[in-house]
Amino acid sequence: MTASSPSPQIGATAMAEPRFRITRIRRQGWLVSGLAVLLSLVGMALCWSNPRIGAPLRPGLDFTGGTQVQIERSCSGSACASLTAGLVQQRLAAITLPGVAGAEAPRLSSAGVQVLDGGRSLELRLPDLEPEQTQALLNQLTPLIGVVNPEQLSVNTIGPSLGSQLLRSSAVSLLLSFALIAAYISFRYDGIYAGLALLCLAHDVLITCGVFAWLGLLQGVEVDSLFAVALITVAGYSVNDTVVVFDRIREQRRELKDVALNDQVDLAVDATLTRSLYTSLTTLLPLIALLLFGGGSLFWFAVALTVGIGVGSWSSIGIAPTLLPLLARR
Repeated sequence: MTASSPSPQIGATAMAEPRFRITRIRRQGWLVSGLAVLLSLVGMALCWSNPRIGAPLRPGLDFTGGTQVQIERSCSGSACASLTAGLVQQRLAAITLPGVAGAEAPRLSSAGVQVLDGGRSLELRLPDLEPEQTQALLNQLTPLIGVVNPEQLSVNTIGPSLGSQLLRSSAVSLLLSFALIAAYISFRYDGIYAGLALLCLAHDVLITCGVFAWLGLLQGVEVDSLFAVALITVAGYSVNDTVVVFDRIREQRRELKDVALNDQVDLAVDATLTRSLYTSLTTLLPLIALLLFGGGSLFWFAVALTVGIGVGSWSSIGIAPTLLPLLARR
């Protein structure tokens, strides 16, 4: 009589071996994210301590108010005469503008100057100027920069009260989005999941702000209202990815009750990894198009979204799920 092999236990659930175990490299992932957050905080602190910035990020015209003048030089031949930001700043410091309506004319010694396109374009960030003062400024700059193309001349003025209102509205919108996301996840899951989602949101927003803090220090890049829109978009994208992973973990906890939580997390991340990567790549494709062909007004907006989406994809895979076993045990 032939001995029969033991039959599998009825009701037992077999666990497939995940192709990729995120929990095995979680400490390395936490270290990388921690260093990125630390560098971001250092950059924001340096910006704040810089007397010419005085804020965690270099604020743009939208938030501070003032006049922004974009000038396109009419160059003879294929190249413009050599021009540097230092030369333009020296010339601006020597310019005396006429007073308007009895008010004292603003001083231009602290004006911001960017030389673009190999010297063909200038971007001036100035105090609030009246039209007569702007015209006087252009007249006195002509000996240095040459003839200006009037069709490419752009003058934008925002009052200081409107700038401060935009700054408050942007901050309130970002905080409100955080609060609504926390409420939604607490309702759908529990407090641990909500805390992890908010941690990932703070991680993504801090690193994105840190990148722009260093760009502001090293290259004079300013943030405007489009940057605030980018941060809110990054928050929504990040929580969407995180919720997908959380849903998969919840399914694994129902189906594999006897399996360790670390293994459940590995299975959930492995099951959603391909989908997360494909979603991120397809989202980055139009952003790359904006970077290449969107022009100067949308370039830094696209950079902020690209950084935020990349960091958000990582946090939803490598931060929130790997911290769940640790918090659940406690």
